[in-house]
Amino acid sequence: MTDILSQPPTGDRTAVTTDAADAPGQDSPKTLKRSIGVVGGTLLTLSCVTPASTLFVVVPDLFADLGTFTALTIAIGSLLCIAVAFCYSELGTLIPSAGGEYAMVSTLTGRLAGWLVFVLSLLVVMIVPPVIAMGTADYLAPVVHIPAPIAGAAVMLLATLAGLLDLRANAWITGIFLVLEVVAAGVVAVLGFAHTERGGAALLHGTVAGPTGTPGPVTALLIVSGLAIALFVTQGFSTAVYLSEELEDPRRNVARTVLATLAISTAVILVPVIAITLGAPSLEALTSGDIGTMVTAWSNSAVGTFVSLCVALAIINAGIVMVIQNSRVLFASARDKAWPRPVNEGLSRLGRFGSPWVATLVVGLPGAALCFVNLDTLYGVTGVSVSGMYLLVAIAALAARRGAHKKMAAWRMPLWPAVPLLLIVVLVYILSQQEMQYLLWTGGIVAVATVYWAGYLRPRQDTHWLVTLPEDTLLPDADADAEAEIEVDAESAGIPARATAETR
Repeated sequence: MTDILSQPPTGDRTAVTTDAADAPGQDSPKTLKRSIGVVGGTLLTLSCVTPASTLFVVVPDLFADLGTFTALTIAIGSLLCIAVAFCYSELGTLIPSAGGEYAMVSTLTGRLAGWLVFVLSLLVVMIVPPVIAMGTADYLAPVVHIPAPIAGAAVMLLATLAGLLDLRANAWITGIFLVLEVVAAGVVAVLGFAHTERGGAALLHGTVAGPTGTPGPVTALLIVSGLAIALFVTQGFSTAVYLSEELEDPRRNVARTVLATLAISTAVILVPVIAITLGAPSLEALTSGDIGTMVTAWSNSAVGTFVSLCVALAIINAGIVMVIQNSRVLFASARDKAWPRPVNEGLSRLGRFGSPWVATLVVGLPGAALCFVNLDTLYGVTGVSVSGMYLLVAIAALAARRGAHKKMAAWRMPLWPAVPLLLIVVLVYILSQQEMQYLLWTGGIVAVATVYWAGYLRPRQDTHWLVTLPEDTLLPDADADAEAEIEVDAESAGIPARATAETR
């Protein structure tokens, strides 16, 4: 098998490849097994969004900052995510790789940009799981009291063991957990609407409790700052592109999975947020973010305990799916030779169930250790990283219809290029309004990654960081004109000179 480099297949089923002989000592790239359809992919992707755990773990922080304006901020963030989803859907059908964002961006805008996207995505997916996992302790409290770091570490270890299984089995496990968390969110929505304390106009007039407990207005700066977290609320819908190598018929199913997941997750999160905002007994109760206490006050302790346990299961579910997602990213980076050879060989090993078991352990075990580290500033860093990652994906979407890419039979977003252009402007503005410390932390990590690129990857560009696509995405019978066009486009993308266009 040959390495398929940084150029996707065209509508004529032509690919840019490099012979194994051109990269001496390098093994042929491994590919994952196609085993899930739209339903399984949607269940896994929804589980990564983790609507209930997001509702109970992330949204309370937004209530504290934005008060009654939280629902509208999440709605605005969800509208922005539609544009993001369009970009992911189009690029995910053009470049169906387990590498996700970095494979798409590397192919379309160059390998340095792809490397930086990889670092930002790795930053997000490595830190978020232990942060959310530690929230398990709060929702197990009605049954058993466990210190948050220990509960979080246990969840990460359990998720790691589940991640070693076959992906189809995990789709069923996460699907069962997902039903329970949707039920919990539904119970909260019904109770909140049944105990309405204020009218719908409150959703449009943002007020928050001040230091003395008196109501005060929500400023525009707070709303813009909150949009970075609002984007993170539904961020997991992009998981579909990480699963694209394991989705059957990815050219249709990636877009379906991305868009369906965004729609469902937005509804599961936004409807209960509206209900909580209208049903909270007071502004102080709303901004405290103690949803469990409100649920108990609206019903009884038994219902409160049921909801809490469903949320705990949702967090476990999130841990499983995030470990699955993160291991696929590391697997793809090793297969595409982002690291020294011994590391690449280890991370690209597949187990008996077809899962990348070494990459799974590398993701899960450090995640358990991170549960014992102070992670107070990581939500801010994650918000900046997600915004930066979406920004680079939007830029790549502008290049998705140039050269040979125009001839591909792929899902195409409406209103191109207006959608990615608008998204770029909005994301740049959102980033400009974030706190300097979060920008500096993220910028420092990006700077270190750039040094690694310049010192290690770039001097080895003929043999390292070569984006791989599955061979079953290639089409036969390319004509000579298309082949020449791909070669020219490959050179403009910075692909090594030894890469050639081969007709399959």
